[in-house]
Amino acid sequence: MKTIILNASPRKNWNTAKLLKSATEGALDAGSEVEYIDLYDLNFTGCRSCMLCKRKGVERCHCYWKDDLSPIIDKVFSANTLIIGTSIYLGRPTSQYFAFMERLHFSALSYDDYSNYFTGTVNVGMIVTMNATKDFYDKLYKEEFEEYAKEFDMLNGEVVLYPCHNTLQVADYSKFDMRSFDENTKKISHEEIFPKDLENAYMLGKRLSL
Repeated sequence: MKTIILNASPRKNWNTAKLLKSATEGALDAGSEVEYIDLYDLNFTGCRSCMLCKRKGVERCHCYWKDDLSPIIDKVFSANTLIIGTSIYLGRPTSQYFAFMERLHFSALSYDDYSNYFTGTVNVGMIVTMNATKDFYDKLYKEEFEEYAKEFDMLNGEVVLYPCHNTLQVADYSKFDMRSFDENTKKISHEEIFPKDLENAYMLGKRLSL
């Protein structure tokens, strides 16, 4: 078994990364070979519309643009499991998340009939972290992020969306202009709820990688 873990957050050691590292431990305990990748460390853009992946006779489900992301796309298509994490910025996934998704989808999309070239099976866990409370997420974000998760149906496996709410943004709020947020409430959530999120991320990584 092969599990690819993609961190689409720019922060390598904060909420999203911690959850992904917990999922990594779960995948390892399931006996899977795991590769963890920080997307913000890579040099890439979204799709360049070069159309090389649509040429007659070429290998399908492969991005031909020569940058750091193309080999990662190959790894995803050859994996058994993909676990990707993104923080929510302005109500959406991060820009690197979208750039990755453009490239992944377009390389597997047929321009003959808009079918999916990919015939394998990759299970997907999508972890999203946010400053918003669960009530706010359920009211304004949930439906939209469920649609983002459905985009992974093109990998033909099980898709699980895991939202993590009301995360701690910084260690010391007194150093920042963030009066919209209650530091005490944030810290209580981090101390009481975030450990459960870490456990759930571990179990997600383990279950999807069996």
